[in-house]
Amino acid sequence: MESAIPGHLTVERTRHRRVPDDYVPAYPAFVSRSRPEVRQVVMAYLGLQFQGDVPTTALAELDAALAAPDGPGHHDRASQTDPAGHTDIVTIAYWDRPDAFDRWFKAHREGWLGDDRLADGFGRWIEVIRPTVDEFETLYNVPDRPEGIAAIADGWSGEIQEHAYWGGMRDRIPLSQTDAMPGGGAPEVERDGARVRVRPHHGLCLIRSGQDWQDTVGEDRELYLSAVEPVLRAGMDFLRDEGRAIGCYANRYLRVQSDGEPSDRSFGMSWWRSLDALERWSESHPTHVAIFGEAMKYLMKMGPSAKLRLYHEVSVAGPDEQYFEYLGCHERTGLLGLD
Repeated sequence: MESAIPGHLTVERTRHRRVPDDYVPAYPAFVSRSRPEVRQVVMAYLGLQFQGDVPTTALAELDAALAAPDGPGHHDRASQTDPAGHTDIVTIAYWDRPDAFDRWFKAHREGWLGDDRLADGFGRWIEVIRPTVDEFETLYNVPDRPEGIAAIADGWSGEIQEHAYWGGMRDRIPLSQTDAMPGGGAPEVERDGARVRVRPHHGLCLIRSGQDWQDTVGEDRELYLSAVEPVLRAGMDFLRDEGRAIGCYANRYLRVQSDGEPSDRSFGMSWWRSLDALERWSESHPTHVAIFGEAMKYLMKMGPSAKLRLYHEVSVAGPDEQYFEYLGCHERTGLLGLD
Protein backbone atom coordinates (compact mmCIF):
# COMPACT_ATOMS: atom_id res chain seq x y z
CA MET A 1 0.00 0.00 0.00
CA GLU A 2 1.27 3.48 -0.80
CA SER A 3 0.44 7.08 -0.02
CA ALA A 4 -1.83 9.05 -2.30
CA ILE A 5 0.83 11.79 -2.22
CA PRO A 6 3.71 10.87 -4.55
CA GLY A 7 7.26 10.91 -3.26
CA HIS A 8 8.33 14.03 -5.16
CA LEU A 9 5.51 16.02 -3.47
CA THR A 10 6.05 14.63 0.02
CA VAL A 11 7.39 17.10 2.60
CA GLU A 12 7.81 17.11 6.36
CA ARG A 13 4.33 17.41 7.82
CA THR A 14 3.31 20.27 10.08
CA ARG A 15 -0.32 19.17 9.90
CA HIS A 16 -1.37 15.61 10.74
CA ARG A 17 -3.58 13.24 8.78
CA ARG A 18 -6.85 12.10 10.32
CA VAL A 19 -5.77 8.45 10.51
CA PRO A 20 -2.77 6.75 12.14
CA ASP A 21 0.17 5.44 10.14
CA ASP A 22 -1.02 1.83 10.49
CA TYR A 23 -4.54 2.54 9.15
CA VAL A 24 -5.79 -0.03 6.62
CA PRO A 25 -8.83 0.93 4.49
CA ALA A 26 -11.67 -1.55 4.11
CA TYR A 27 -11.50 -1.68 0.30
CA PRO A 28 -9.03 -0.64 -2.42
CA ALA A 29 -8.85 2.71 -4.17
CA PHE A 30 -6.37 4.41 -6.46
CA VAL A 31 -5.22 7.84 -7.62
CA SER A 32 -3.90 9.09 -10.94
CA ARG A 33 -0.19 9.90 -11.16
CA SER A 34 1.13 12.81 -13.19
CA ARG A 35 4.64 12.94 -14.58
CA PRO A 36 7.02 14.50 -12.03
CA GLU A 37 7.80 17.36 -14.41
CA VAL A 38 4.13 18.48 -14.45
CA ARG A 39 3.80 21.37 -12.01
CA GLN A 40 0.37 22.77 -12.80
CA VAL A 41 -2.75 21.74 -14.73
CA VAL A 42 -5.67 23.60 -16.28
CA MET A 43 -9.31 22.51 -16.01
CA ALA A 44 -11.59 24.58 -18.26
CA TYR A 45 -15.39 24.33 -18.42
CA LEU A 46 -16.80 25.87 -21.62
CA GLY A 47 -20.57 26.17 -21.63
CA LEU A 48 -23.32 26.77 -24.17
CA GLN A 49 -26.77 27.72 -22.83
CA PHE A 50 -29.83 27.62 -25.09
CA GLN A 51 -33.46 26.69 -25.57
CA GLY A 52 -34.67 24.75 -28.58
CA ASP A 53 -32.40 23.21 -31.20
CA VAL A 54 -28.83 22.26 -30.36
CA PRO A 55 -26.40 24.95 -31.68
CA THR A 56 -24.44 22.52 -33.83
CA THR A 57 -22.47 25.26 -35.61
CA ALA A 58 -21.18 26.66 -32.32
CA LEU A 59 -20.19 23.19 -31.14
CA ALA A 60 -18.42 22.47 -34.42
CA GLU A 61 -16.50 25.72 -34.12
CA LEU A 62 -15.49 24.82 -30.58
CA ASP A 63 -14.42 21.34 -31.68
CA ALA A 64 -12.22 22.90 -34.36
CA ALA A 65 -10.66 25.22 -31.80
CA LEU A 66 -9.98 22.34 -29.41
CA ALA A 67 -8.20 20.48 -32.22
CA ALA A 68 -6.06 23.51 -33.08
CA PRO A 69 -2.45 23.99 -31.95
CA ASP A 70 -2.03 24.15 -28.16
CA GLY A 71 -5.42 22.50 -27.66
CA PRO A 72 -6.12 20.34 -24.60
CA GLY A 73 -4.70 16.90 -23.98
CA HIS A 74 -8.23 15.64 -23.32
CA HIS A 75 -11.77 16.95 -23.39
CA ASP A 76 -15.21 15.52 -22.88
CA ARG A 77 -18.74 16.88 -23.14
CA ALA A 78 -21.83 16.68 -20.96
CA SER A 79 -25.25 18.28 -20.68
CA GLN A 80 -28.05 19.13 -18.29
CA THR A 81 -31.36 20.98 -18.13
CA ASP A 82 -30.70 23.91 -15.82
CA PRO A 83 -33.05 25.41 -13.19
CA ALA A 84 -34.34 28.02 -15.65
CA GLY A 85 -35.32 25.37 -18.19
CA HIS A 86 -32.38 25.96 -20.53
CA THR A 87 -30.14 23.24 -21.90
CA ASP A 88 -26.48 23.56 -20.92
CA ILE A 89 -23.87 21.74 -22.98
CA VAL A 90 -20.56 21.83 -21.16
CA THR A 91 -17.21 20.90 -22.70
CA ILE A 92 -14.54 20.11 -20.12
CA ALA A 93 -10.95 20.48 -21.32
CA TYR A 94 -7.68 19.60 -19.58
CA TRP A 95 -4.11 20.78 -20.09
CA ASP A 96 -0.95 19.85 -18.18
CA ARG A 97 0.91 22.85 -19.64
CA PRO A 98 -0.57 26.20 -18.58
CA ASP A 99 1.53 28.01 -21.18
CA ALA A 100 -0.20 26.00 -23.93
CA PHE A 101 -3.60 26.88 -22.48
CA ASP A 102 -2.66 30.57 -22.35
CA ARG A 103 -1.71 30.54 -26.02
CA TRP A 104 -4.82 28.60 -26.95
CA PHE A 105 -7.14 30.91 -25.02
CA LYS A 106 -5.52 34.02 -26.49
CA ALA A 107 -6.03 32.63 -29.98
CA HIS A 108 -9.64 31.47 -29.46
CA ARG A 109 -11.19 33.70 -26.79
CA GLU A 110 -12.82 36.07 -29.28
CA GLY A 111 -14.26 33.17 -31.25
CA TRP A 112 -15.86 31.87 -28.07
CA LEU A 113 -16.73 35.01 -26.09
CA GLY A 114 -16.40 37.91 -28.49
CA ASP A 115 -19.08 40.62 -28.60
CA ASP A 116 -20.40 39.36 -31.93
CA ARG A 117 -21.28 36.03 -30.29
CA LEU A 118 -24.30 37.73 -28.67
CA ALA A 119 -26.03 37.68 -32.04
CA ASP A 120 -26.23 33.89 -31.79
CA GLY A 121 -28.98 34.25 -29.19
CA PHE A 122 -27.63 31.88 -26.58
CA GLY A 123 -25.32 32.10 -23.60
CA ARG A 124 -21.68 31.13 -23.38
CA TRP A 125 -19.21 30.89 -20.55
CA ILE A 126 -15.77 29.75 -19.56
CA GLU A 127 -14.87 28.73 -16.00
CA VAL A 128 -11.20 27.94 -15.45
CA ILE A 129 -9.19 26.69 -12.50
CA ARG A 130 -5.47 25.99 -12.78
CA PRO A 131 -4.30 24.26 -9.60
CA THR A 132 -0.69 23.39 -9.01
CA VAL A 133 0.00 19.70 -8.53
CA ASP A 134 0.01 20.14 -4.75
CA GLU A 135 -3.48 21.70 -4.86
CA PHE A 136 -5.58 18.84 -6.22
CA GLU A 137 -6.32 15.17 -5.62
CA THR A 138 -8.09 12.33 -7.41
CA LEU A 139 -9.72 9.07 -6.38
CA TYR A 140 -10.90 6.05 -8.43
CA ASN A 141 -12.34 2.72 -7.39
CA VAL A 142 -11.12 1.01 -10.60
CA PRO A 143 -7.85 2.15 -12.19
CA ASP A 144 -8.32 1.25 -15.83
CA ARG A 145 -10.74 3.76 -17.37
CA PRO A 146 -9.42 7.29 -16.86
CA GLU A 147 -11.89 10.13 -16.40
CA GLY A 148 -11.22 13.85 -16.07
CA ILE A 149 -7.68 14.89 -15.26
CA ALA A 150 -6.58 11.23 -15.18
CA ALA A 151 -6.95 11.15 -18.98
CA ILE A 152 -3.78 13.26 -19.29
CA ALA A 153 -1.93 11.69 -16.36
CA ASP A 154 1.02 9.32 -16.66
CA GLY A 155 -0.68 6.34 -15.02
CA TRP A 156 -2.04 5.02 -11.74
CA SER A 157 -0.89 4.45 -8.19
CA GLY A 158 -1.08 1.14 -6.43
CA GLU A 159 -3.64 0.77 -3.64
CA ILE A 160 -3.53 3.90 -1.51
CA GLN A 161 -3.99 4.40 2.21
CA GLU A 162 -5.77 7.76 2.45
CA HIS A 163 -9.39 6.88 1.70
CA ALA A 164 -12.55 5.36 3.20
CA TYR A 165 -12.64 7.78 6.12
CA TRP A 166 -13.90 11.31 6.66
CA GLY A 167 -10.98 13.60 5.92
CA GLY A 168 -9.38 11.41 3.28
CA MET A 169 -10.15 13.97 0.56
CA ARG A 170 -8.09 16.61 2.36
CA ASP A 171 -5.33 14.16 3.25
CA ARG A 172 -4.83 13.27 -0.43
CA ILE A 173 -4.09 16.90 -1.38
CA PRO A 174 -0.31 17.37 -1.06
CA LEU A 175 -0.66 20.93 0.21
CA SER A 176 -2.54 19.59 3.25
CA GLN A 177 0.80 18.45 4.66
CA THR A 178 1.57 22.04 5.65
CA ASP A 179 -1.46 24.23 4.90
CA ALA A 180 -5.06 24.31 6.17
CA MET A 181 -6.19 25.68 2.77
CA PRO A 182 -8.84 28.04 4.17
CA GLY A 183 -11.16 30.06 1.98
CA GLY A 184 -10.94 33.82 2.34
CA GLY A 185 -12.33 37.04 0.93
CA ALA A 186 -15.45 37.78 -1.08
CA PRO A 187 -16.18 37.41 -4.81
CA GLU A 188 -15.87 40.47 -7.01
CA VAL A 189 -18.28 40.82 -9.93
CA GLU A 190 -17.63 43.07 -12.93
CA ARG A 191 -20.59 43.71 -15.23
CA ASP A 192 -20.44 45.14 -18.74
CA GLY A 193 -23.88 44.72 -20.28
CA ALA A 194 -24.39 41.04 -21.08
CA ARG A 195 -20.77 40.25 -20.18
CA VAL A 196 -19.88 39.35 -16.59
CA ARG A 197 -16.50 38.59 -15.08
CA VAL A 198 -16.42 37.02 -11.62
CA ARG A 199 -13.27 37.11 -9.54
CA PRO A 200 -13.71 34.71 -6.61
CA HIS A 201 -11.21 34.56 -3.74
CA HIS A 202 -8.49 32.57 -2.04
CA GLY A 203 -9.26 28.91 -1.41
CA LEU A 204 -12.04 28.43 -3.98
CA CYS A 205 -12.75 24.69 -4.28
CA LEU A 206 -13.93 22.63 -7.26
CA ILE A 207 -15.14 19.03 -7.18
CA ARG A 208 -16.02 16.82 -10.13
CA SER A 209 -17.48 13.53 -8.88
CA GLY A 210 -18.57 10.93 -11.40
CA GLN A 211 -20.42 7.66 -11.89
CA ASP A 212 -20.08 5.15 -14.73
CA TRP A 213 -22.70 2.38 -14.94
CA GLN A 214 -21.92 1.24 -18.50
CA ASP A 215 -20.84 -2.23 -17.35
CA THR A 216 -23.72 -2.88 -14.94
CA VAL A 217 -26.37 -5.46 -15.82
CA GLY A 218 -29.34 -7.11 -14.14
CA GLU A 219 -29.69 -6.53 -10.41
CA ASP A 220 -26.50 -4.47 -10.34
CA ARG A 221 -27.91 -1.96 -12.84
CA GLU A 222 -31.42 -1.94 -11.36
CA LEU A 223 -30.12 -1.30 -7.85
CA TYR A 224 -28.00 1.65 -8.95
CA LEU A 225 -30.71 3.26 -11.10
CA SER A 226 -33.63 2.67 -8.71
CA ALA A 227 -31.99 3.17 -5.30
CA VAL A 228 -28.70 5.04 -5.54
CA GLU A 229 -29.17 7.43 -8.46
CA PRO A 230 -32.44 9.03 -7.24
CA VAL A 231 -30.84 9.89 -3.89
CA LEU A 232 -27.76 11.20 -5.66
CA ARG A 233 -29.97 13.36 -7.89
CA ALA A 234 -31.83 14.74 -4.85
CA GLY A 235 -28.52 15.76 -3.32
CA MET A 236 -27.38 17.40 -6.55
CA ASP A 237 -30.69 19.28 -6.79
CA PHE A 238 -30.30 20.50 -3.21
CA LEU A 239 -26.85 21.88 -3.94
CA ARG A 240 -28.11 23.50 -7.14
CA ASP A 241 -31.14 25.14 -5.55
CA GLU A 242 -30.11 25.75 -1.93
CA GLY A 243 -26.38 25.22 -1.81
CA ARG A 244 -25.28 28.82 -1.42
CA ALA A 245 -26.52 28.84 2.18
CA ILE A 246 -23.91 26.18 3.03
CA GLY A 247 -21.07 27.48 0.86
CA CYS A 248 -21.78 25.80 -2.51
CA TYR A 249 -21.74 28.61 -5.06
CA ALA A 250 -23.00 26.47 -7.96
CA ASN A 251 -23.70 22.82 -8.78
CA ARG A 252 -24.35 21.04 -12.07
CA TYR A 253 -25.41 17.41 -12.40
CA LEU A 254 -24.32 16.50 -15.92
CA ARG A 255 -24.83 13.50 -18.20
CA VAL A 256 -21.76 12.71 -20.28
CA GLN A 257 -22.38 12.66 -24.03
CA SER A 258 -21.09 10.12 -26.52
CA ASP A 259 -21.43 11.15 -30.17
CA GLY A 260 -23.97 13.75 -29.08
CA GLU A 261 -26.17 11.28 -27.19
CA PRO A 262 -26.45 10.63 -23.42
CA SER A 263 -24.17 7.86 -22.17
CA ASP A 264 -24.34 5.76 -19.01
CA ARG A 265 -21.96 8.16 -17.27
CA SER A 266 -22.70 11.23 -15.18
CA PHE A 267 -20.98 13.59 -12.81
CA GLY A 268 -21.72 16.40 -10.44
CA MET A 269 -19.41 19.39 -10.51
CA SER A 270 -19.64 22.21 -8.02
CA TRP A 271 -17.84 25.36 -6.97
CA TRP A 272 -17.43 25.81 -3.21
CA ARG A 273 -16.42 28.73 -1.02
CA SER A 274 -13.76 26.50 0.53
CA LEU A 275 -12.65 22.94 1.05
CA ASP A 276 -13.98 23.29 4.61
CA ALA A 277 -17.49 23.96 3.30
CA LEU A 278 -17.35 20.94 0.99
CA GLU A 279 -16.15 18.75 3.87
CA ARG A 280 -18.97 19.89 6.16
CA TRP A 281 -21.59 18.99 3.56
CA SER A 282 -20.03 15.62 2.78
CA GLU A 283 -19.56 14.61 6.42
CA SER A 284 -22.79 15.77 8.02
CA HIS A 285 -25.48 17.18 5.74
CA PRO A 286 -28.56 14.93 5.43
CA THR A 287 -28.45 15.00 1.63
CA HIS A 288 -24.94 13.59 1.47
CA VAL A 289 -25.48 11.22 4.39
CA ALA A 290 -28.36 9.76 2.35
CA ILE A 291 -26.15 9.40 -0.76
CA PHE A 292 -23.42 7.72 1.26
CA GLY A 293 -25.92 5.40 2.94
CA GLU A 294 -27.49 4.20 -0.29
CA ALA A 295 -24.08 3.72 -1.88
CA MET A 296 -22.96 1.58 1.05
CA LYS A 297 -26.15 -0.52 0.85
CA TYR A 298 -25.49 -1.06 -2.86
CA LEU A 299 -21.86 -2.06 -2.30
CA MET A 300 -22.73 -4.39 0.59
CA LYS A 301 -25.43 -6.12 -1.43
CA MET A 302 -23.47 -6.48 -4.67
CA GLY A 303 -20.04 -7.09 -3.14
CA PRO A 304 -17.25 -7.92 -5.60
CA SER A 305 -19.76 -8.31 -8.45
CA ALA A 306 -20.56 -4.55 -8.40
CA LYS A 307 -19.60 -3.00 -11.73
CA LEU A 308 -20.31 0.64 -10.90
CA ARG A 309 -17.23 2.82 -11.40
CA LEU A 310 -16.74 5.92 -9.26
CA TYR A 311 -14.20 8.72 -9.33
CA HIS A 312 -13.65 12.29 -8.29
CA GLU A 313 -11.16 15.13 -8.54
CA VAL A 314 -10.98 17.96 -5.99
CA SER A 315 -8.96 21.17 -6.35
CA VAL A 316 -8.31 24.33 -4.39
CA ALA A 317 -6.87 27.47 -5.95
CA GLY A 318 -5.77 31.01 -5.28
CA PRO A 319 -7.21 34.13 -6.96
CA ASP A 320 -4.59 34.15 -9.72
CA GLU A 321 -5.46 30.54 -10.61
CA GLN A 322 -9.11 31.23 -11.50
CA TYR A 323 -10.96 32.77 -14.45
CA PHE A 324 -14.74 33.12 -14.84
CA GLU A 325 -16.44 34.90 -17.74
CA TYR A 326 -20.07 34.73 -18.85
CA LEU A 327 -21.72 36.19 -21.95
CA GLY A 328 -25.49 36.37 -22.46
CA CYS A 329 -26.25 33.91 -19.65
CA HIS A 330 -29.19 34.07 -17.25
CA GLU A 331 -28.57 34.92 -13.60
CA ARG A 332 -28.76 31.34 -12.31
CA THR A 333 -25.73 30.32 -14.32
CA GLY A 334 -22.58 29.27 -12.50
CA LEU A 335 -21.16 31.98 -10.26
CA LEU A 336 -23.56 34.68 -11.47
CA GLY A 337 -25.70 36.28 -8.78
CA LEU A 338 -22.92 36.39 -6.18
CA ASP A 339 -22.93 40.21 -6.21
